[in-house]
Order: sequence, then C-alpha cells, then structure tokens
Amino acid sequence: MKKIACIIQARSNSKRLPNKILKKISGRTVLEILISRLKKSKKIDKIIVATTKKKNDDLIIKIAQKNQVDYYRGNESNVLKRYYDCAKKFNLDNILRITSDCPLSDKNLIDKMIGIYFTSKVDYMSNTIKRTFPDGLDIEIFNFRALNQAFKYAKSKFEKEHVTQYFFKDKNIKKINYKNDIDLSKKRWTLDYHNDFLFISSVFNYFKPDIHMSYKKILRHENRIKKYSDK
Repeated sequence: MKKIACIIQARSNSKRLPNKILKKISGRTVLEILISRLKKSKKIDKIIVATTKKKNDDLIIKIAQKNQVDYYRGNESNVLKRYYDCAKKFNLDNILRITSDCPLSDKNLIDKMIGIYFTSKVDYMSNTIKRTFPDGLDIEIFNFRALNQAFKYAKSKFEKEHVTQYFFKDKNIKKINYKNDIDLSKKRWTLDYHNDFLFISSVFNYFKPDIHMSYKKILRHENRIKKYSDK
C-alpha cells in the first residue's frame, strides 16, 4: 500500500512578518490551525513539522508535540537538505510539501491530488507549475527519487532554499501540473504580510467555530467575508 507523509516547512524567523506562524487566531496559532486542517485528510499517513535548530524555533517543536505530530530539526537556509534529511530519518517514499504560511490548505484538494499522483505514476505533481489556484493553496507531491536527485545535483542557493526548483531542469523527473477549472491565481490567501493575516483571520472568524471549511466554501462566501473584515 502506497503511503505519503506531509512535511510542513516551518520557522519563526520571517523578515516580512516576524513570528507569523505563531500568531493566534481565536486562541490557536496559525501553525496549529494548519496541522488541524491537515489531520482531516484521508490520504496523509504522517505529518512532520520540519524546522530549524535555532533556539527561537523551540516553540514550533512544542506546538508539534502538543498536536501529536512528528518533528525534525535541520538546516535553516538549505531547506532542500532539511527535507532530504527528514525524509531519510523517517524513511519516506512519497512526500507532500506544505509550507506553514498556508493555513488555508484544503484537505479535499490535497486528497484529490494525492490520488492523481499515485495513479499517474509521476515523480512530481504540483498545482503551482502553472498557477490556477489562489496563492496559499500550494501543493507539491514528489517521490524520494526526485528529492534524492535534487539533493545530489542542485547547486544554486535558490535551488537549495526552495526545495523543488531543481526538478524543473531535470528532464528525467516526470512532472505534471494540476489545473483548476477557472483561474483563481490572482487571489492571495497566503501569509506573508500583516494584511494577509487580517484576511486569513477574517476567514476563520467568519466561519467560527468551524476551522475546516473547504476552499470552495470560502470562495462562495468571499464577498461576505470581505464585508465582515471591513467592520
């Protein structure tokens, strides 16, 4: 039976919005909300929070422990190495990459893509090769073979920082892109700036106490959420 683990890339040291994943919405940190949403997936077999060895990321480890998910501490700047070492430690064959600044990550979309990934027998699948989903619903799925190739041959700082960038230059890594029916790529649902936090907070406060709403439900209520956030 094919299994897949989700590695959440997380660190507290963000220049644009410091401690962004530790900010709280209705009493829960952004990272806790993301973990809770990912736990609703029917196809993710394991969740691992991969952070750095820096002291200020001890809080991230405490959140992982509190929420009963695995964790790994590795290289801060070479995130590719962090993923590789994490995958080696947990003996992972297939990996779902989610970044911690995407608390609106959708279990239904994730499960659908995981299903297609396994039936398509590719090395890498993403909905970001050509964006048609809101920024913040980013999903990348790949096998250890592709990760191993990147770890061996990636040279640039950019490739090492962004994990999957090497995949695009290696013709031996089979890739497919998952497209939405309509282009929603101009929508911004990720967390990098204060205004992003205000929007994401408004989404969760609007649907409170439910924190597991789908991205389609958010779209249906988008205008009302906007009015709610303007109050």
